[in-house]
This record gives sequence, C-alpha cells and structure tokens, in this order.
Amino acid sequence: MAWPATPIHVLDFEGSRHSGVVEYGVATLADGKIIATHTRLCAPSGPVAAAESALHGISETNAAQTEPFLTAQALFTGLRQTGLFAAHHAPVERALLRRAWAVPPAAPDFAASDPAAAPRLTDWGPWLDTRRIYENLYPSLPGYQLMDLVQTFALSGELTVLAVRHCPNSRRRPHCALYDALAAALLLVRLAREPKIATAPLIWLLAHSVSPDAGESFRQGEFTLAE
Repeated sequence: MAWPATPIHVLDFEGSRHSGVVEYGVATLADGKIIATHTRLCAPSGPVAAAESALHGISETNAAQTEPFLTAQALFTGLRQTGLFAAHHAPVERALLRRAWAVPPAAPDFAASDPAAAPRLTDWGPWLDTRRIYENLYPSLPGYQLMDLVQTFALSGELTVLAVRHCPNSRRRPHCALYDALAAALLLVRLAREPKIATAPLIWLLAHSVSPDAGESFRQGEFTLAE
C-alpha cells in the first residue's frame, strides 16, 4: 500500500523543556491532502523565558488563561490510534510529547504490511521527519529549515491560503504551532504529488526519516524509485 493511504498527523509544538508545551498545532493528511487541523494555546508548566516569548509571541500571561497541555491527552492518544505522527525535526515534538505522557495506549503498527494483524505498539512512534526526508531525497539544497524548504519548493502561496483558512488571526507566521504544522504538512503533500514518490510504501518513507549518515543500515531491501 502506498504511503499516502495512511493518515498522517503532522505536529508542531511551541514551548520548551522548562515551560512545557504552550501551543500545539496538528495538520492531518489523508490521501495526500490536508483534511483537518487542531490548535490552541496551553498554560505553561514552568516559566516562559523572554527569548522564547519573543520567538513564538506567547507570554506567560496570555497562555496562563488557558488549560494546560495535559488536558489534551485524549486528542493526542486518539490521533495516534488512527495514524502516524510526523514533524519537522521530529525529536523535538517527540520529547515534548513524552514529557507529558511517556507511554501512550497501544496503537496499530501502520508500517506493518497488515496493521490489523500486527502486534500493537505502545509508543508515540515511529515518526516521519520531514527535515530528514528532504535531506535524504534532496541532498544538495542550500538549507533544510522549515521555511527554507517552503521557499525552495515554492509553497509559500499555498501556505498563506491554508493559514488564512485554519490559523487564528494572530498566529499566521513562522513559530506559530499550526502555521508550522501546515508548512511541514505541505512538504508531505508535495511528495504525494510526485508520481514516483507517491507510490512508495510507508516503510520507505520511514527509512528516509533518519539522518543520512544513519540511514544505510535501515534501508536494506528498500523500495526503489522507477527511473
């Protein structure tokens, strides 16, 4: 089964180890299209440093008026039951998610040939990492930061349209959680539009979600793109 058939929930968190998650954004893909989004501010679990606030535009005062990230457990465990998680530089989102809930309820192994028959996983992963995927597929680009890739692949116009449709008025810029989640989701949408890549199995995309240096041992027997 080609990878776009599996639902993918692209996550982005604003926050840090000290403050916890102060905003989350989720953009869900199905069949290569963005079909749903979720976002809100979250009360910090610790101090929000001035430098962090300057970057993401969220102060302790306005975030403190909302519910903490821990109250979103049902949302994230429910999403994990229906598909894989993805992020741009996924270790950051993985660490913040595990800081809140170390082990999720058992979920299907969507990378298995038969997810319904395969043993269930008590893990938030495996993760798709759009930064690593693009590093592996396009090794000579000038930069792999999220907005660098949006510019390189001419996705800015689509991102603006999606931001107007889905993001709160004041959160339509980089370092806003849903805006960044939509940007990373568009990187996957773009791959789903590439005929050779769109036919690859999910395990192939997961193999390209590790660093280029670490990937060779993971790719034994990998799917080969047709010339």
